[in-house]
Amino acid sequence: MAFKDLLVHIDSSQAVAKRLEAAIRVAQTHDAHLTGLHVIPTTDFPAFMEVPSAFETIQKIREYREQQAETAQMAFEETTNRAGISAEWRCTEGALIDKLGESARYADLVILGQHNPDEHDANQGLADRLVLEVGRPCLVIPYIGARATLGQRVLVAWNARREAVRAVNDALPMLQTADRVVVLAVNPAYGETGEGDIPSADICHHLARHGVKAEAETAVARDIDVANLLLSHAADIGADMIVMGAYGHSRLREIVLGGVSREMLQTMTVPVLMSH
Repeated sequence: MAFKDLLVHIDSSQAVAKRLEAAIRVAQTHDAHLTGLHVIPTTDFPAFMEVPSAFETIQKIREYREQQAETAQMAFEETTNRAGISAEWRCTEGALIDKLGESARYADLVILGQHNPDEHDANQGLADRLVLEVGRPCLVIPYIGARATLGQRVLVAWNARREAVRAVNDALPMLQTADRVVVLAVNPAYGETGEGDIPSADICHHLARHGVKAEAETAVARDIDVANLLLSHAADIGADMIVMGAYGHSRLREIVLGGVSREMLQTMTVPVLMSH
């Protein structure tokens, strides 16, 4: 599968310009069509408000949000035109997760933003819900932005589970164009009942048959959690993207007990492609 149809979430957050820049780089690398989707939330008001007051408030909120959408559209079209890529703008009204989910099902890759805890944006919980619900890989861009390169030096988190298998398969178009791919097994189980005598070796052989020159590495997380180990290793090899499976355990368990997916979405320093 090639990446030919990309969807990027365009909101009014401070990080949206950097997210769009990253999406354009992916579109340019893969000669793909990029759709920018902006969702205007439906405006509701409490039942106890007087009707005239509620109507005036709704009108002002709607006008403000429509103005935000127009500003976002102008920025999107100006930026994509300057980049010379195939692109289109979509704007709809409704629940963000529902509208993004509807469009995501018809894209090869969904590009989202990380929630910025210092900003009131709509990205909190968005990536983890979409990656579980739409059956499409999601590329999450940190709110600090991506590097000048994206997908040239890739770290793949490998544990031989279904989610990791899906992530590697979904990321193949990027892995095939990368200059370097490192497949890292963290706390691997050796032997016949685990990942073999050389963890990550089998998946590297599989990737080689698809034209990907991948290196197998292992690491043991003792005094550091797995998410931070992955980020540290990514920094060590100069990775500009991480590929990983999302939510190997139930999402509820990860929310209650913590988990690699949840921690990564909160602390990522480079873009992360997730699949479930």
